Amino acid sequence: MSPKGSHLCLQIECGSSVNQIISEVIMKNRETQKFDFIVLGGGSAGYAAARTAHELGKRVAVVDGASELSGLCILRGCMPSKTLIYSAEVLHLAQQGDLFGFKGSQPVANLAAMQQRKREVIKEFSDYRKEQLEDGRFSLYRQKGVLSGSHTIRLEDGIELHGQKILISTGSGIKTPNLPGLAHAPYKTSDDVLNLDTLPEECVVLGGGIVACELAQFLVRVGCRVTQLQRSNQVLKEFSIEAGAVVGQALRDNGIDLQTNTALQSIESLGDDRVRVNYEWNGNSCSTETNFLFHALGRSPVTQGLGLKECGVELLKSGHIRTNAYQKTSLDHVYAAGDCAGPHEIVHIAIKQGETAARHAFGQKVEPIHYDNLLGVVFTDPQVARVGLSPDQIRERGLDPVSASFPFDDHGKSILMEAKYGYVAVHADRSNGVVLGAECVSKDAGELIHSLSVAVALKATVQDLLKADWYHPTLSEIWTYPLEDIAEEIEV
Repeated sequence: MSPKGSHLCLQIECGSSVNQIISEVIMKNRETQKFDFIVLGGGSAGYAAARTAHELGKRVAVVDGASELSGLCILRGCMPSKTLIYSAEVLHLAQQGDLFGFKGSQPVANLAAMQQRKREVIKEFSDYRKEQLEDGRFSLYRQKGVLSGSHTIRLEDGIELHGQKILISTGSGIKTPNLPGLAHAPYKTSDDVLNLDTLPEECVVLGGGIVACELAQFLVRVGCRVTQLQRSNQVLKEFSIEAGAVVGQALRDNGIDLQTNTALQSIESLGDDRVRVNYEWNGNSCSTETNFLFHALGRSPVTQGLGLKECGVELLKSGHIRTNAYQKTSLDHVYAAGDCAGPHEIVHIAIKQGETAARHAFGQKVEPIHYDNLLGVVFTDPQVARVGLSPDQIRERGLDPVSASFPFDDHGKSILMEAKYGYVAVHADRSNGVVLGAECVSKDAGELIHSLSVAVALKATVQDLLKADWYHPTLSEIWTYPLEDIAEEIEV
């Protein structure tokens, strides 16, 4: 049987037992479906692991029953969202003629054209990943699979694959929290927002995390009236208070009605896609109605219904698969990587986890994964980027942090660009000046952070970085100000 197929062609001789022949063919087929490495899920983590195992000379199977190959990042995450967000940013700049000194007709969003461009861009990436998965290096099974034994993946058609080692990389899905009425309400998800061809007049966004903030700003910039409800006292609560304050102000300045410190009470379906959101805000009972409810309250790992617990794979309370620093689960021969394992839903982390798992599974020397150098970016405008440790995390490691910051509204290049939101901050070890972390909230912060990411990874000191040339006028040279302040404080 072709590994991609699910049909059996039988030639039954007269007088033979049909059931016996079918049984013999299936058993023979199952006996041949043995692999060194089986990957369940062909997204970023799964493909990285499969590629790595193949490079080690192993026989690899990839099981992926999604309607489209390529994974979340390419199809419904990073690439489509950033394509649309960038289009909205260009539109926003083009609408600032009075600010930059030119006149002309005010451009408006053409959502259908934006979507067409997005589809063309994404198709290049998805086609390439599909080709990679189908190029013959792996046996690709386009079916859903579950663990039916500690070494066995059972496919939908009943065929079982035996793997010496197995990697679970099933990703994540939209989380539906226990909010009365939400499960049965006609809400929209990030998938819906990223596929909008026509713009809703207004929307209500539930949540203040990365996806909520990025897409709420996209919606308001293309002409939608946006109300955003956040439960905590700041957006981007996983980031610093300062970062959340800057982004929150930018969202409000863009025209979003951002309400923080809300307590969602219930969702009422009113018919014809209209809903009422009931919540408390500043001690008062409030409600708002909308035809476009955007549920952006987070994602959860896809780990249920896979037979994991039954086979002895331990899950955390969050639903993520428990792994060690080599991505090994509670079973020695089963690994997990990507969003289903956590703790960070970031593509470059998923890739690193997948590669580490495959190498460790087959006895290769590999460094354990740690997150002290973690790099993260939020693609709001201003962007938020951070790398390494915060001051509190530095203290938790028994070190004495020294920090310094500098604002963009007092920096030459950002002033002439009218990119005055935000700041940079550097955190170092007071005893030796080694840079342990940094944060940047600004225009193009996702690009600016990489110079400090290199510094953190190489354990460079503030004095080392000040030996480099920092060109004027550039956004990047702003890093020299906190670096100089820390160097002076350490010397004193």
